Amino acid sequence: MIIDLNGTQINADEARIDPSDRGLTLGDGVFETIRVRNGKPDRFGAHVARLREGAKVLGIVMPTTDAGIETRLTNVLKANVLKNSVVRVTLSHGAGPRGLLPPDPAFPTLIISAAPMPDAAGPVKAIIAMTTRRNEHAVTSRIKSLSYLDNVIARREAAEYDADDALLMNTQGRLAESTIANIFLMINGALVTPPVSDGALPGVMRADLIARFRAEEHPLEVDDLSRAEEAFLTNALGIRPLIEVAGQPIGDGEPGLITQMLAARL
Repeated sequence: MIIDLNGTQINADEARIDPSDRGLTLGDGVFETIRVRNGKPDRFGAHVARLREGAKVLGIVMPTTDAGIETRLTNVLKANVLKNSVVRVTLSHGAGPRGLLPPDPAFPTLIISAAPMPDAAGPVKAIIAMTTRRNEHAVTSRIKSLSYLDNVIARREAAEYDADDALLMNTQGRLAESTIANIFLMINGALVTPPVSDGALPGVMRADLIARFRAEEHPLEVDDLSRAEEAFLTNALGIRPLIEVAGQPIGDGEPGLITQMLAARL
């Protein structure tokens, strides 16, 4: 697989990251996952805007323009002969000395990689994570940080129960998101999703649903799952029906009609 490392195309198995790179040693970086259809990245502008916002929070100066990222991304797709794929853009603060403060000047690391689009995933049976919670007070809850340890821990917990995913509560016990997706519930005919202030990542697909289909941001309790007629999870790769949580069915335990309609359209 060919990747782009700081503007140079190279075989992934030949690529080298400095052992002192802060993305590796401290998780000091951000990333974006972008779906590509027929060679065109979905919602590219929104993804790059979020990447830049995350970089700003961490004090990372972007090493290229939006157009530069798009050109590198397109060239990686061409090099790997990929049209329907998943691209990951990874940005770290670059190599640095021991300690928490980044070097001045810093030389960020920017990696663009791609992989074939995976087969469509089926409906989700989830648990409520008990081993960790989403800290809605942390600024990092609003960016796609390279430090994904809470999500990893929760996903491992889900695997222990043979579940497909775990839903994360915030520090107040309200629903925030799943390990890799935003959550939407259909309650009394209205689409609702946890607000960013409750720890929900400001997802790109989430924003699209709020803007185009009048989904509402509203705090959600775990008990609201039992009131939902249907539910689904969203991320850059699409929409997956959420049909069961902790052994209890959502609605009739089958993918809902609204979920299926949105999945087909988005």
